[in-house]
Amino acid sequence: MGFNDVETTRATLEEAGYVCTTEIATVVFLAAAGEKPVLVEGPAGVGKTELAKAVAQGLGRELIRLQCYEGLDEAKALYEWEYAKQLLYTQIVRDKISDVVAGAQTLSEAVDGIAAEADAFFSERFLLPRPLLKAIIAPDPAVLLIDEIDKADPEFEAFLLELLSDFQVTIPELGTRRAAHVPFVVLTSNSFRDMSDALKRRCLHLYIDYPGPEIEREIVARRIPGLSGRLADQMIAAMARIRRLDLKKKPSISETLDWARALISLQLESLSREAVLATLNVICKYREDAERVRSEVDQVVNFH
Repeated sequence: MGFNDVETTRATLEEAGYVCTTEIATVVFLAAAGEKPVLVEGPAGVGKTELAKAVAQGLGRELIRLQCYEGLDEAKALYEWEYAKQLLYTQIVRDKISDVVAGAQTLSEAVDGIAAEADAFFSERFLLPRPLLKAIIAPDPAVLLIDEIDKADPEFEAFLLELLSDFQVTIPELGTRRAAHVPFVVLTSNSFRDMSDALKRRCLHLYIDYPGPEIEREIVARRIPGLSGRLADQMIAAMARIRRLDLKKKPSISETLDWARALISLQLESLSREAVLATLNVICKYREDAERVRSEVDQVVNFH
């Protein structure tokens, strides 16, 4: 179907297994139409990365992923030179190198002669593309996922600006490489730190929050078809109450799906106080959060 308008965009994403709102479909459609990157922010586990995967599947494109972390630099994100391969080739052609410097009268002349041949060793045959360069030089349009950009250093964020503005990257030894096909770029952030205004200006913004009951119910029905309707309704209602508690990390849709699988494994048909207490470690990732839910468990399972 593709991304011809908002409705077909939503249908394409849902066909790829991603349940989305009209707001999400609108932003994805506008990003595709305007060739603009999308900055997707929201709590961990609400489907930001899955959105990029669904876009790639819906468009039939390769997904190229760059996982960000503190200390990520240009070499790991853009390209590296294969120094071992360069050294190997140097050994193989050492006789030719001898010919180059044979007529030199001084060390300076010998160095100049070797330097004149430097392009032979700093050519694309020795270039090892990393995710950013892969997306730029891909022979077919790709989807570039820059995941958890908030974990990268501000210096790396600044480095991205050329890519996001002009879809080009500069390699000092080879010059500027422009995208043969503009990639669909998705950046995700868990709001570990604020993104710069310069980055935000270059992107469409999308905030994905915890899903409402209807959306969450549909996601669970699609992903966990073996869960009974009654148990699903009780579980989603309980999850909504748990998220209203003052927790260090509120459970997201990924915890909802894990919880559903756990309840199926325990062969439960309804959600009881005992079932919640027995499966708290699936829902809560911190001890203090589990203790808080345990103290409010009667309210959590109050379905009347």
